[in-house]
Amino acid sequence: MLRSINNRISQVHLTSNVKQTIVAMLGVTFGISMYVFMTGFMTGVNNAQTDLAFSSLAHIRIYNDGPADNTNLAKKIYPNDIINLRNAKIIKYTEGIKNAASITSALHNQPDITDMTTQVNINVFFKNAGNKVNGVICGVDVFNENKVFNISKYMVQGNWNELKYRADGIFVGIALAKNLSLKVNDNLNVLTSDGVTRNYKVIGIFQTNVTGVDKTKAYITENAARQLLAVNQDYVTDIMINVKDYNKTQPIVDKVTKLTPYKVESWQMANQQLVAGSNLRDIIAVAVSLTILLVAGFGIYNIMNMTINQKIKEIAILKAMGFSGKDVTQIFLTEAIIIGLIGGVVGMGFGLFISKMVNRVPFNVSGLHTLPMAYLPKDYVLAFLFGLVTTFIAGYLPARKASKIDPVTIIRG
Repeated sequence: MLRSINNRISQVHLTSNVKQTIVAMLGVTFGISMYVFMTGFMTGVNNAQTDLAFSSLAHIRIYNDGPADNTNLAKKIYPNDIINLRNAKIIKYTEGIKNAASITSALHNQPDITDMTTQVNINVFFKNAGNKVNGVICGVDVFNENKVFNISKYMVQGNWNELKYRADGIFVGIALAKNLSLKVNDNLNVLTSDGVTRNYKVIGIFQTNVTGVDKTKAYITENAARQLLAVNQDYVTDIMINVKDYNKTQPIVDKVTKLTPYKVESWQMANQQLVAGSNLRDIIAVAVSLTILLVAGFGIYNIMNMTINQKIKEIAILKAMGFSGKDVTQIFLTEAIIIGLIGGVVGMGFGLFISKMVNRVPFNVSGLHTLPMAYLPKDYVLAFLFGLVTTFIAGYLPARKASKIDPVTIIRG
């Protein structure tokens, strides 16, 4: 019965000064909506950047890391002797990955690996008439390459699957095609570092929106690349792997390292600047959003404090009538929670509305058509819970102050 009376008093306080109540709710609404928007926007930016990076970057890469420093083997064998070598040469080492089939077969048994492809990458010169550009030819397994990198969606001209049937066909990046004045069905001359030259026919143009890739890269079939190098059918330079969760690559790297003598490298290890930039944006987004919520909490605290000061005589009368300090605390705490609940629900809705509007803003840069935005349920839940906790604390402190009021002192004036 007493609890029901306390709730009725809380309702009267909230409805007796509607403007003040609305201002308090707007503080919560603004804080939560900005938190939802900022976290969604920063997550969207990070996801967009990651998608762009993974257009040519696998989650895990296996490759031959090259030779150790063997320029002075005599010194290593006889460290205490005086040895003077002139014009020392590095001992030739085995390039690429040998017996790739046995490695890929072992990798297929790893449950966390979703897709995998092999590549034969060759540094070459692309020549067309008088133009010459330094770049890379990537010999690929057409089907698996598309599974790992989804390259078919970046095709501007031509069909990705056509490469499977054209041993003389080549796909070039859009910037490379522009620099060499190339169009579909034009011939392109390729020159390797060993002096091998071969002509290919341009059957397609792609655009990943990664400048370094679009300006220097071209695709041919894996067998065509092996023929260009004059190597056997089991030779590859890279094994590219995608996993279920690209943020959790280290445990898989540790497992794969035991299966191969070659270098196993996660995308985080190879792109630490990308990871650092993403983490910094997350920190900034959380810091700004939490600051907004804290400011909203101080606003609610001030409003609740003003309400208590305005109703100081009513509180004294309630205590004189037999209401305990606990009852007074409950009355004002109920008001704060109601403000937090209504403000939180409206804030989530308003935050979603702002996010949808921003997500429609044109932004034709790097393949993006609109500003990126992410809609993660956990962001909305966290925003609502944090807003509720903030309003609870902001209401509890003034309520506790009100519960300690001495009614005799107030009534006497």
